[in-house]
Amino acid sequence: MEPMIDLDYIVKTGLELGVDFIDVRYQDYYYESLVVDNGVLREATATYSSGIGVRVLVKGLMGYASTNDLSRRGMREVVESAIKLARVLGHHGMEQGLLERPVYRDRIVSHYGLNPENVDLSEKVELLFDMYKAGRGVQGISSLIIPYGYERDHRIYVSSRGDYIDFTRRMIGVGVRAVASVEGRYEMLWTSESGVAGWEFIKSFNWLNYVAENSKLAVDAARAEHVKPGRYDIVLDNEIVGLMLHEAFGHASEADIVEAGGSVLGGRIGETVASPLVSIIDDGRVEGGVYVPYDDEGTPKLKTYTVKNGVLSSFLHSLATARGLGASPTGNARVMSFRNTLLVRQTNTYMEPRDWEPEEMIRDMGRGLYIRGKGAMGGEVNPLTGAFTFTSGPSYIVENGEPIKLVKGVMLSGIILETLKNVDAVGKDLVVKTSVFGGCGKSGQMVRVGDGGPHVRVRGFTIGGG
Repeated sequence: MEPMIDLDYIVKTGLELGVDFIDVRYQDYYYESLVVDNGVLREATATYSSGIGVRVLVKGLMGYASTNDLSRRGMREVVESAIKLARVLGHHGMEQGLLERPVYRDRIVSHYGLNPENVDLSEKVELLFDMYKAGRGVQGISSLIIPYGYERDHRIYVSSRGDYIDFTRRMIGVGVRAVASVEGRYEMLWTSESGVAGWEFIKSFNWLNYVAENSKLAVDAARAEHVKPGRYDIVLDNEIVGLMLHEAFGHASEADIVEAGGSVLGGRIGETVASPLVSIIDDGRVEGGVYVPYDDEGTPKLKTYTVKNGVLSSFLHSLATARGLGASPTGNARVMSFRNTLLVRQTNTYMEPRDWEPEEMIRDMGRGLYIRGKGAMGGEVNPLTGAFTFTSGPSYIVENGEPIKLVKGVMLSGIILETLKNVDAVGKDLVVKTSVFGGCGKSGQMVRVGDGGPHVRVRGFTIGGG
């Protein structure tokens, strides 16, 4: 879909007004949300927004302004505002620059078969009510919420260097938030499935089985006991590996945090920071993840090894941090919307698979815990020290190489670099997932991300109180 505005006019206006560099981010955005809440259609909304964000460099000083007024007058005024802000920084700011890189011109639409915007609303609502009935049919479920989300995000990037990137991504998904009550004991479980796809993603999935299975898991977890705190050998499943890598390692690899002195990884490029079995990747095009072929500076999102065979290889960069740290750009400059300024952000963070079968890994461990990510409640992370605390989803005690008993979600506490050094087996079953219902928050901005990995085994891990 072509915007009804002349983006080249904005660039020409900036150059006429004396900027050294100007780039423009145009966005039109649509989000559809339906929520069946305990048998009632609680929400049915469609949100639309469009506008432009303009960044200028004037004598090494940067200014940024945005507007949803797409008239010629509005476009000129937003350029003038960005220039004024850059000049104000001349008294209080510091000079900034952007790394020179090749010019890119491309147009990409993420793959989809059936446009969800052409599917009748009644078909979507009927699916959610059918799921609700299937979930409430599980004895012990006291509350059930079924959300549906669909997003179309169209962005165009142009710059005075000659870049032109036109990109549209569609994402779609359905979730389950189940609360179980068994003999006065409660358990809440949230899970969802999303894809960069169209309505065919919904049609290809057995949602009634999905809601029934997860409702039953919530009931079983309500009955389950807490695991005793202590040190255990553990096997982590794909979801919890992704969560841990994104939160505890990925943020520490973002170069703006490194530049600010807030990362445990600062100054350690070339050092061994993990087991030689561990390679960690940030990739905008991996199957199952969010699709980010270019970042919001028009830089290709390359497959970036932040860790290669245990050695810290790279940080994640924008053009500014790449210039500041003498590195190559990695395509990790991202914004939530046209209104926001650029931050260094992850795309899809995952561990590269190796050669173990998950069952073989558990069997070889003999005794320990099998830690699952479904229903994980998040936690706290300090990028400066690498310390983290997460609560997993319902997990299993392992005896004689077999998962024998379900336990409530366990508290995982540790230092990420120590944890990565204690990895002694990495599976071959790579799974990366994303979500249309949320993402990663940083400095007030939320962007879609993905994470994952294969199953991973860690020796001697500390498990806290339930």
